[in-house]
Amino acid sequence: MPAPFIIPIFIAHQGCPHHCVFCNQHQISGQGEAAGRIGAAEVAAAIDGALGWPRRSPEAEVQVAFYGGSFTGLPRPRQAELLGAVAPYLADGRVAGLRLSTRPDMVDADGADFLEASGVRTVELGVQSMTPSVLTLCRRGHTAGDVPPAVAALRQAGLAVGIQLMAGLPAETPATLMTSAKQVAALGPDFVRLYPTVVVAGSELAAWYAAGRYQPLSLARAVVLTARLKALFDAVAIPVVRMGLQHSAALAAALVAGPHHPAFGELVKARMLLQKIRQCLAGQPGVSRALLLSSRDQSLVRGKANAHLKQLARAGLLDGVRLDFRSEMPRGTVLVA
Repeated sequence: MPAPFIIPIFIAHQGCPHHCVFCNQHQISGQGEAAGRIGAAEVAAAIDGALGWPRRSPEAEVQVAFYGGSFTGLPRPRQAELLGAVAPYLADGRVAGLRLSTRPDMVDADGADFLEASGVRTVELGVQSMTPSVLTLCRRGHTAGDVPPAVAALRQAGLAVGIQLMAGLPAETPATLMTSAKQVAALGPDFVRLYPTVVVAGSELAAWYAAGRYQPLSLARAVVLTARLKALFDAVAIPVVRMGLQHSAALAAALVAGPHHPAFGELVKARMLLQKIRQCLAGQPGVSRALLLSSRDQSLVRGKANAHLKQLARAGLLDGVRLDFRSEMPRGTVLVA
C-alpha cells in the first residue's frame, strides 16, 4: 500500500496559547499572517488545486492535513468550519480522511469523539520531549504527564496517533533524549516523527543563539542521535515516518543555524546501513564472500562519489568482498553469503 497523498493546509500558530522558544511557524511555513484568513473557501480551493497535481502513486489514498498550529486549541466552531469544508470531498470519496496536529494538553475524550465524527483519522501530538526541565525551559506549556491521557483519549475514539520528538532542544542531553524516546515507545504510538532542533529567524532561540546561550547540534551529531532514536523505535516496530524538517525555500530563508539538510532522513538511513555492513564484515578480513543488499539501497551504500565505499575500503572491510544488489531484498537488509 503506497503512502497516502497528503494535501497540507497550514494554520500557522493558530490554536497555540504559548510561544515555544524554537517556534516561528509564520516564518517557516512561508505564509506570514495569511494563515489566519484561511476559511472554508480557502480550504476547498487548496483541495481542488492539489487534486490536480501529478501523483507518484495514483492509487494512493488522499488525505487532507491541517499542520502548523494546535488544531484542537481552536474554538469548536472554527474547528467545525475547517473540517466541514472537507466533508463534501469525504462524502464523494475524493478524500479518504483527515489528519491534524495538536498539543497533548488540548485533547480530551469529547474533543477526540468530535474529531472522529468529523472524518479525522489521525492526530499527531507535538510532544517534543518527555523531560520536565526541557519542556519548562522551552515554554511548551504542557507536561509529560499530559501525554498518556491524550494518547488514550485518541485511541478510545478510534484514531491513529502519531508523536513528534525533537533532538537537540535546550537542556536536553543524549541520555534524557533516549529516556524520552523510551517513554514514548512505551505508549505504542502508530508512528513517530523525529526532528532535529534548528534555529529560525524571529524565534526566541535565535536570540539565545546570538547571545551564546544556545548551541545547536552539528549535522553529524544530529544524524548520530537520530539514528539511535530510529533504532530504538525500529526495535519495537513503531514506524518512523519522517526524520528532519521538510525542506522549503521559506525554511532555507529563515534558517539561522542548526542541523538542517534537505536529505536528512537519507543521511540517517545511510549511517544505520553502514553500521550494519561494518558489523557483518568485521572479523573476516580478506575472506572471499558476497554482501547481499537491496538495489533500492545502492545510493545509500555508495554515498556521494562512492564516499561510503571508500571509507569501508580504507578500513580494509571490502577486501575479498563482492557487492550484490538485488531487487528482491527488503530495504535496510544486509546479508553475507
